[in-house]
Amino acid sequence: MHVRGAYLTIVGQYLNNPYFMPDSDKTSSKQGIGCKNCRDDEPLGFTFTMAFQPIVDIRTREVYAYEALVRGTGGEGAAWVLDQITDDNRYRFDQDCRSKAVELAARLEIPCLLSINFLPNAVYEAATCIRATLDAARRFNFPADRIIFEVTEAEELTDKSHLQSIFTEYKRRGFKTAIDDFGAGYSGLNLLAEFQPDILKLDMALVRNLHQDPVREAIVKGVLGVCDALNIKVIAEGVELPEELRRLRDLGVYLFQGYLLARPAFEALPPINWPDD
Repeated sequence: MHVRGAYLTIVGQYLNNPYFMPDSDKTSSKQGIGCKNCRDDEPLGFTFTMAFQPIVDIRTREVYAYEALVRGTGGEGAAWVLDQITDDNRYRFDQDCRSKAVELAARLEIPCLLSINFLPNAVYEAATCIRATLDAARRFNFPADRIIFEVTEAEELTDKSHLQSIFTEYKRRGFKTAIDDFGAGYSGLNLLAEFQPDILKLDMALVRNLHQDPVREAIVKGVLGVCDALNIKVIAEGVELPEELRRLRDLGVYLFQGYLLARPAFEALPPINWPDD
């Protein structure tokens, strides 16, 4: 998940503190009312849409999931969208991104999993802030158990117990969870020790030229061993070279995402360049 393919992580560029409201703005979700920002109906002031990039299973030559990646409606990239985010609209943007991803996934009749990124520091209260996603899933008839929520390991966590509560609530609701950009961020194995997601995505920095780098290969082998013991699926993201894919496949990886296989397609599902061997 990088600038060329960033989704909800672009909101984080504007965050200096956790997204907690003052006590006067906090209202129990049991009363059917969320925090002030989740209730805010002010328009964003700009429009956006999504591109989709597949995550493929090379064993079966099937698409495992599609990741939703934010774009401007005129084809502008994630950086353009990032420039539109302000302190006043970031909560609304977060909620609208989730709904838009589900809406387009249903329209495109995505038959597999849908991957949506989220920032734990952007979630006020998990049970409350997930309502827009659940409402969209019901409205567009997209099964909630086919949604993956990715948290980026590159985002510094200000409150690990908060992330734990989010993961717990999302799993209770039937969503799958993933740690994205693993190996690129603040916590590394410490984060994995605290939270065991369904899926872990190896950052492209570990993948790049791995076939020529024994140090990176040794690190990836170690991560794969840990994930195997914890029953966590591994996705190699950012794969651009056939040699990278072949070496990772030989190490036991079978889920891949990257330009080698398919570039993101604007409001569409792109054709896949399956490897020859």
